Amino acid sequence: MSSTPTLVNAYCTLRNPPPLDFPHQLLSHRDHHDPQLAPHLQEFIGFTWQGGQREMTETLYHVIQHLERVQNQFSLEVHPEHFDKLGRWGEAANAVFLMQNFNVCDPAGKLLVSHTDGSCDDDAKVPYPEEAWRRKERITAELGELALHPYDGLPPIVAESEVNLRPADEVARRAIALMAVALRAEKIAMNEPIPVPEIRDELAPAFDAFSPIEQAFMDSQNPDEQSVIDHAWRYEALFALQWALGHFDELNFPSAICSVPEVAADIFDRDLTMMIATAELRPTSEILDQVDRYFRLHWLARQPSLKGEPTPAGLDIGVLQERRHALNWLIRYENANWDDVNCST
Repeated sequence: MSSTPTLVNAYCTLRNPPPLDFPHQLLSHRDHHDPQLAPHLQEFIGFTWQGGQREMTETLYHVIQHLERVQNQFSLEVHPEHFDKLGRWGEAANAVFLMQNFNVCDPAGKLLVSHTDGSCDDDAKVPYPEEAWRRKERITAELGELALHPYDGLPPIVAESEVNLRPADEVARRAIALMAVALRAEKIAMNEPIPVPEIRDELAPAFDAFSPIEQAFMDSQNPDEQSVIDHAWRYEALFALQWALGHFDELNFPSAICSVPEVAADIFDRDLTMMIATAELRPTSEILDQVDRYFRLHWLARQPSLKGEPTPAGLDIGVLQERRHALNWLIRYENANWDDVNCST
């Protein structure tokens, strides 16, 4: 006599998960193109965290990080006698499971988050692709050679098999938009404001690429002081995108700001239409190396900064924040639009 099937929801971070090669009944499938997936994931995160009321443990943090990277969700019915095959598929798909009893489990069926009290099994493991672990270990070792030692419990960042970079032409337009807002902010701060129509004449593609906050800044006759400061910092975000586009060979260590004249010249010396049309991104692996590096450096800088203490190696928290903002936008972290990019550590 056959057992009663169990409802399982699988949350996979891979763009292209392996086939469902085990006995099952597929009820539904959503991928990152489905507009309902992102709000569903935020609702699920709220459920696992009880709307922020549940204590943030290391395991819960890793589960939330996993859910923010989900590219595919499957709703299945699986008979318990096939759970071992489900688990092997889940490991290959880098998935966690929401079981019928509302517990969140790892591919081996170990409890990650109990729906009743948030507890977990001691040997439960949030899955990460092997490539992501290798990158974390390599970057951590490189930082160690500089006598910088981020907290080992920080998770790996997104792997190549999980990431969906923004198109190169979109990155180029975003870079031009950042140039426009940073230039206006810089000149206002110097009491040498440039009329917005003059900026439009030089940087026309920017005006179709502004975020809502940037558009409000450009529309304002007298932007407030904080808005001017915030947008002047965007040279650092711009520099990170120019590096990603191959305009600069390397990102200088984030203990000093970028060379603003060189950053500006890189934009103004180009035919902007051609810059967009011919834009190409660096290899994904190089971009992810910087995402991982800046994540760990930001953690190192933020801890003493919160206590009013000097940052190690002279790390500049503002430089780190801006460059991470650009890199996280580039990798679609949490699928956030520019104004909503999260740079938490």
